[in-house]
Amino acid sequence: MRVFISADMEGISGIVAGQQTGPEGQEYERARRLMTGEVNAAIEGALAAGATDILVNDAHGSMRNILLEDLHPAARLISGWPKPLSMMQGIDEGVDAAFFVGYHAQAGTLHSTLDHTYAGIVYQVCLNGRPMGETGLNAALAGYFGVPVVLLTGDKQVVEEGQALLGPGLQGVAVKESYGRVAAKCLPPSVARERIRAAAEEALRTPAAPFRIAPPITLTVDFTSSAHADMAELVPGVHREGGRRIAYTHEDYLTLYKVWRALLALAHAA
Repeated sequence: MRVFISADMEGISGIVAGQQTGPEGQEYERARRLMTGEVNAAIEGALAAGATDILVNDAHGSMRNILLEDLHPAARLISGWPKPLSMMQGIDEGVDAAFFVGYHAQAGTLHSTLDHTYAGIVYQVCLNGRPMGETGLNAALAGYFGVPVVLLTGDKQVVEEGQALLGPGLQGVAVKESYGRVAAKCLPPSVARERIRAAAEEALRTPAAPFRIAPPITLTVDFTSSAHADMAELVPGVHREGGRRIAYTHEDYLTLYKVWRALLALAHAA
């Protein structure tokens, strides 16, 4: 059994502020260790359930956060940015199940730690009219390749978001409960890791179906500024639907995902 892990940082226990999540912050090295520890817990659970190959994709910021020297030796690490499939690089390499570790809720979620959707310039993203965060956008890409997402860890809000979208069969581990965007009640690392390890093992023993969206698929993006939409509108096939909103429709989700990444990169130029 081959397992793919997409690992973000904002949903790791102990991470509650943006200053912890980048190399300019005083607590960044500590945050890297916490992130690596929770990823290792997921790896241990996967191995206990019989996984024979584990591929970890660092999916946060520069995507050079996980400490390779401290990563469980049973896994391989994809590190660095940019990557063709971004947070999901490696999902197309013949894996059987996916874990999302350290994820956060979509932009605008009430009382959720560091909520956003890929970038601070994004107000809301929808697929066929349904709001999606990184969990939904990435689960749909996993589904495109026939891979079910079976484990999601992060704060209470992202676990609820994921189970509402992917079904109650999704194994979710809430490692913290947020009081606001930059405050949360966190589990001690040892407790968070044990819960992740147990849930990862259970996740691979529970049948699950890939998350797929029936075509045609329409992506709509509301940016925080009309200037971002001005730039995103330059992508061929994109339509302007308002001052801050663009839309793009395609039959193929992989193509749509790549367009999403391209328009986001252009919007950043504003």
